[in-house]
Amino acid sequence: FFLIPSYFSGAAGVLVGHPFDTVKVRLQVQNVDKPLYRGTFHCFQSIIRQESMLGLYKGIGSPMMGLAFINAIVFGVQGNAMRKLGRDTPLNQFLAGASAGAIQCVICCPMELAKTRMQLQGTGEKKSKRKLYKNSLDCLVRIYNKEGIRGINRGMVTTLMRETPGFGVYFLAYDVLTRSLGCEPEDPYMIPKLLFAGGMSGIASWLSTYPVDVIKSRLQADGVGGVNQYSGIMDCVRQSLKKEGWRVFSRGLTSTLLRAFPVNATTFATVTLFLIYMREGEECSIQDSEPQSVQLQPLQPQTQPTSL
Repeated sequence: FFLIPSYFSGAAGVLVGHPFDTVKVRLQVQNVDKPLYRGTFHCFQSIIRQESMLGLYKGIGSPMMGLAFINAIVFGVQGNAMRKLGRDTPLNQFLAGASAGAIQCVICCPMELAKTRMQLQGTGEKKSKRKLYKNSLDCLVRIYNKEGIRGINRGMVTTLMRETPGFGVYFLAYDVLTRSLGCEPEDPYMIPKLLFAGGMSGIASWLSTYPVDVIKSRLQADGVGGVNQYSGIMDCVRQSLKKEGWRVFSRGLTSTLLRAFPVNATTFATVTLFLIYMREGEECSIQDSEPQSVQLQPLQPQTQPTSL
């Protein structure tokens, strides 16, 4: 039952946030010797002018296909990990979130590879003269046929390095913020508080691992023109630092943070409200069937979802 709210909360987030993600990827991987974009706003303008509004939505098929499964895996694993760990402590919130982030990389890595390749296809062209990939699925099939399993998992190590601590921070920040703000079900301001906690958790998560994301994007984009520029993670780091300095690790950060707040605010608020609703329904049914034998506890805010 959890796939439905996961999909709709995630789909709304993707539709709002994908243009920002396209800008982020373009800024992260552009050639510093011949830059196409001067910054976030100029990148938005250029894509719309040269490729139309649809240019901002290149590669959207990939996250739309995988988001329901990713959300379900993340929130499901996190909830189960919290039950196994027992005590609801900040450390356990981090560990449960980190385990969820690591497991969903199996889907996340190939999905982001296809997304990145599609976002870079036909850069600066309203109608691509030569389309290498028809869509996200065709992209993965072609990469698999050419490079095998290793090809569609390009960037897996950097994805793990980003997602594992990133999701740990994500759930830790959300738990701390919801407790600090007092997100009780009877609070008339509960929804704005949940939105704020979710949005700020997303920002904290991205800030904690953003440099790794830059390297991941560069590795996944490498070879698009037929030439591989990097031999591995450390080679990518060395070349990037040598050419662009430490500022390279903040390329595209502005658009990422602009995207992070609304996307994560809607995702976390939707999931939390859905789980509170389900818990209330379960408690009511138990109370109706066994009024004498069951003593209900006051409903506490669901800060760690049991089943993203």
